[in-house]
Amino acid sequence: MLPSAFEYHRPSTLDEALALLAEHGEDAKVLAGGQSLIPLMKLRFAAPEHLIDVNRIAGLDGIEERDGALRIGALVRHNQLAASEVIARYPTIATAAPQIADPIVRNLGTIGGSLSHADPAGDLGSVMLALGASVVLRSSSGEREVPIGEFLVDTFQTSIAPGEMLTEVRVPTPTARSGGTYLKMERKVGDFATVGTAVFVQMQNGTIGSAGIGLTSVGLKNLKATAAEAALAGAEPGEDAFAEAGRLAAEASQPVTDVRGSEAYKRHVVDVYVRRGLARAIELARA
Repeated sequence: MLPSAFEYHRPSTLDEALALLAEHGEDAKVLAGGQSLIPLMKLRFAAPEHLIDVNRIAGLDGIEERDGALRIGALVRHNQLAASEVIARYPTIATAAPQIADPIVRNLGTIGGSLSHADPAGDLGSVMLALGASVVLRSSSGEREVPIGEFLVDTFQTSIAPGEMLTEVRVPTPTARSGGTYLKMERKVGDFATVGTAVFVQMQNGTIGSAGIGLTSVGLKNLKATAAEAALAGAEPGEDAFAEAGRLAAEASQPVTDVRGSEAYKRHVVDVYVRRGLARAIELARA
C-alpha cells in the first residue's frame, strides 16, 4: 500500500523543527531513520498530515561522555553506536547494538526513533531500563529530562507530548567495578526477539552494590525486573543469588504464547538468560 497524503517539511535547525511541531501538534510526525514510521505509514496504521524530516539538523548525532553521563544524540544510527569506542565502557549497550534488527535497519535506524517507537520487542528499551537511563524531550517552550521507565508508557506509547521531540539519551557513567551484557533469542538474524534480557551490575566491597535488569518481548512494553534487582542489591555474587534473580525476573515477565514459543517456555528463557547475564556481568566487573 501507499501512505496517505502528507505535507513534507525539511527543517535545517532544531528550532525550526520544534516550531513546526508546535504548529502542527498531533497532526505531525518526526522522520529520522524511518525504519518504523515508513512501514506504519505504508500500512495506513499511521497517517500524519505533516512529516518533519530532521535528518539534516546538525548536532543530534553525537556520542560523548560529559557531566557524569554518556550522551547519545537522537540521530545516532545503530551502526554508529555499535562502532563507537566510547561504548566499550558500557558493555550492555556494546553487546546489544550489533544485535538490533538487520544490517540495513542498523545503517538507517536511529536511537531516538527506536526508543520513540516504543515497541516491546525493541532491544534498546530494555537496555536503557537496565542502565537507569533517561531521555531529553525538547519543545519550543523548553526541555525536560524523563527517566526511561516513565518514558515507556505502553505498547507503541511514550510520554512524548504533542510538540515535543526526543533529542538525547543520557546513560549514567558506571563505576569502575561494573559489568553487563545483553542476551537475545531470535529465530533468525534480524528477527524480533523471542526473549531478550539486559543485565547490568555494579560491585561494592565484593558484593553487588546495585543491579539493573530489563526484559524484551515478554510484556506490553519493555519491563524492568525490579524485584530481581532488589534481591541482588547487597548479595554475594554466585549461583544462589543468580538463581533467585532469574526466578523473580521470570515471575515479573508477562509473555504470551505465539509462534515463537509458549508462555512457559519464554519464562524459562528469561530465568536462564538472567542467570547467564549476571554471571557474565560479574565476570566483567571483576576483570
